[in-house]
Amino acid sequence: MKAKKRNYNKEYKKFQKSGKQKKRRALRNKLRRLFAKKGKVKKGDGKDVHHKKGKARVMTASQNRGIREASRLKGSKRNV
Repeated sequence: MKAKKRNYNKEYKKFQKSGKQKKRRALRNKLRRLFAKKGKVKKGDGKDVHHKKGKARVMTASQNRGIREASRLKGSKRNV
């Protein structure tokens, strides 16, 4: 099966350019800068700022990006 070519311009117009998404992204960037100022993260250190329910904390990128995958697989037969 041939992969369909993505239309990045359309994706940007639909999602990333929306006012709601711009505000969310600005908040994430602001928190990242705050943690960098405190010395908890720095560019290229492999850490992410995890955001959940209004709270933020620093964790490794692999942990942070694996959270959603783990919850998705929680009820699947592959996890049994």
